[in-house]
Amino acid sequence: MENIADKQASKVTSGLHPSLQFLMFVGVLIGVFIIGNLIGAGLVFAIYGMKTFMAIAQMDTTVPHFIPAVWILQVAGTTLPILAAPLLFARFLVNNTQDYIKPGFKFPPVMLLLVAGIMFASMPLIEFLSNLNQKMVLPHFLQWMRDSEDSAEKLTTALLKMDNIGQMLFNLVFIGLFTAIAEEFMFRGAMQTIFEKWFKNKHAAIWVTAILFSAFHMEFFGFLPRMMLGVLFGYFVVYSGSIWPAVLGHFINNGTDVVLTYLSQHKLIKMEADDQHVFNNAAYAISFVIVLFLFWVYQKVATNKKPVQV
Repeated sequence: MENIADKQASKVTSGLHPSLQFLMFVGVLIGVFIIGNLIGAGLVFAIYGMKTFMAIAQMDTTVPHFIPAVWILQVAGTTLPILAAPLLFARFLVNNTQDYIKPGFKFPPVMLLLVAGIMFASMPLIEFLSNLNQKMVLPHFLQWMRDSEDSAEKLTTALLKMDNIGQMLFNLVFIGLFTAIAEEFMFRGAMQTIFEKWFKNKHAAIWVTAILFSAFHMEFFGFLPRMMLGVLFGYFVVYSGSIWPAVLGHFINNGTDVVLTYLSQHKLIKMEADDQHVFNNAAYAISFVIVLFLFWVYQKVATNKKPVQV
């Protein structure tokens, strides 16, 4: 049970305008990012030395210990801060983890099956949006974004080089599951909740959060498909009242990429993992219809569980 001091602190903080809550959350996020990156950089320097540390800055993947060093920086400087920020904010600043993280499991299990169906059915639609995004032309003064994405792709390729099934399982846990939990706690947990309170409109909160979610990844040429995923995840949370359907959807998206990459690297499937021309126009249309239908069923299941005000 909450003690009296916790209840009083919660009332004071929850009385703040959501815009101030958002600024507080951003402040916490920046603070943990700085601390996490300092810790990560210190560990890399202490374990592997200056040569490996500088190799990361120069994207020299040939230097020994490059991959484990990047993993240290990734986990300490990015994944853990993304996870810590919403947890710290929800527990200590607004003192309402249930509302701002939504960790409960009070939803029909069939909703998880529907989430899986929606995620797999949406793959052609994601490909369509990705191809549409690729056709967009950046102004010359924003060309640095393309160069940045090329560097990020090079790093991702290095991290996803999997020589055995053990490495695939490692990536499935850290890239698939751990990242899904951290990002959903931050975006569909804390941020979307703040925006719901701010805008008084769940739909607006979902779309704004999805836009920020996509922009956060700093990948212009993947903006549209990632934004659509963010919208799906947002509605998963709104209708279920829980963060876990969104985590599952996020995990399926990330985990599928990991598994397909592994299978492609070992010539167990013919297509390349990043092939964006797997489906045709008919598949795109069918995908759209199936996703809408399954989402309608998802909403009906949720509505029968409890009334949802949108």
